[in-house]
Amino acid sequence: MNVLIFNSNNLILYNKMQEFDVTVIGSGPGGYTAAIRASQLGFKTAIIERDRLGGVCLNWGCIPTKALLKSAELQNKVGHLKEYGISVDNANFDFPGIIKRSRGVADTSEKGVRFLMKKNKITVIEGTAKFNKDKTINVTAKDGKTETVKSKHTIIATGARARTLGDLKFDEEKIWSSTGAMIAKELPKKMTIVGSGAIGCEFAYFYNAFGTEITIIEMMPTILPVEDKEISDVVAREFKKSGVKIYTETKTESIQVKGDKVITKISGKTSEEIESDVVLVAIGIKANIENLGLEDIGVKVFKDRINTDSNYKTNVEGIYAIGDVSCTNETIKPALAHVASAEAVNCVEKIKGHHSPDIEYSNVPGNTYCQPQVGSVGLTEAKAKEAGYELKVGKFPFSANGKSRAAGETVGMVKLIFDAKYGELLGAHIVGNEATELITELVAVKSLEGTGESIIRTIHPHPSLSESVLEAAGVAYGEAINI
Repeated sequence: MNVLIFNSNNLILYNKMQEFDVTVIGSGPGGYTAAIRASQLGFKTAIIERDRLGGVCLNWGCIPTKALLKSAELQNKVGHLKEYGISVDNANFDFPGIIKRSRGVADTSEKGVRFLMKKNKITVIEGTAKFNKDKTINVTAKDGKTETVKSKHTIIATGARARTLGDLKFDEEKIWSSTGAMIAKELPKKMTIVGSGAIGCEFAYFYNAFGTEITIIEMMPTILPVEDKEISDVVAREFKKSGVKIYTETKTESIQVKGDKVITKISGKTSEEIESDVVLVAIGIKANIENLGLEDIGVKVFKDRINTDSNYKTNVEGIYAIGDVSCTNETIKPALAHVASAEAVNCVEKIKGHHSPDIEYSNVPGNTYCQPQVGSVGLTEAKAKEAGYELKVGKFPFSANGKSRAAGETVGMVKLIFDAKYGELLGAHIVGNEATELITELVAVKSLEGTGESIIRTIHPHPSLSESVLEAAGVAYGEAINI
């Protein structure tokens, strides 16, 4: 705590500050990972958090949403149990109970991070951080009390929040961000989702599973627009089978609350007004750079992100930034929790003076956890062609995989894209059951500059879903056995 020394006129003579080697602002996956690695490397470390340890990911994002999606997956399974020779009478769901379980998972995760801070002897300072001109940090607690921190190295890991549509405000009752979608008190009958990235598609799947009528509005030609088109098309087809309405190449002109309904006006292939009970806006993120005092210390910003070099250094000595709040050399990186965690370790090790190779962002996997799941890494087929590669492409459907048939999960495929000249894996795309787990093998192959031959010569267990990876490589090189 600060120690304030006053003279007889009640003027502060000096303020004794807490001093650290490394201070991290923000405790999401990037922040708490940075703090732990710093402590492991012998730095006296502090972490500053204004809300809950674990940040958005553990409390309002990655983890609690997966708890919701597991409930949706089970709900869908109940409707198909007869196919497995199982009968269940009077099966029902408890929507508030589903939300409660998700929040319980988040609470447990937050406690886990708090334990890790204690275990690693990291000082946790609760409050809102703001830089002073001398690069010290004022931390204001919720009760208004302020303390000051001095640090040799400060890592900004404040993450991002949901981006709004124009001047629209989230009220989390009728106009939802992902936060509102996670804590709904009751199940809406009709829901419009603006944006069909991972967040939009995951919540579309979740609410559709429990009977909400879903309409998705997407400006791009396909949903999940960053994915390979063949992969996105599989998700769109399965969504439509479940009754989800999808408008692509469509612009959202306005969203207005009228009474107990929300009216979304759209234009594009069709111009109309869509009435629903709630609207979820899932059009991306905005970095949390406001009110940090960045302008007072002269930190440069590029397109609402803190600009750094490949060592995560800003233009101000001793100040670093990682994760969603940052960009590298004016290049926007994937806004993913695992990117932030990897950058955290890389940043701290470089501060320590270790030789840590720069992260290869083209080897970062992306996952979407709706059903069917999507996992991908590297170039799509279209992007590979644009880059001038001559390609070998192998596709293998899960319907031809024995383990998939046994599990009754035959939707989707593995698609692999190789450089025809050297055989190197350029991109891997999976849609279907456990795609988010299967992609890791291909991330490793790509990171090691592996080839189709190396996949084909790797013995895969039988029966397994991973055999579809082997077979897709075989298709590309004319060596497939089971198709």
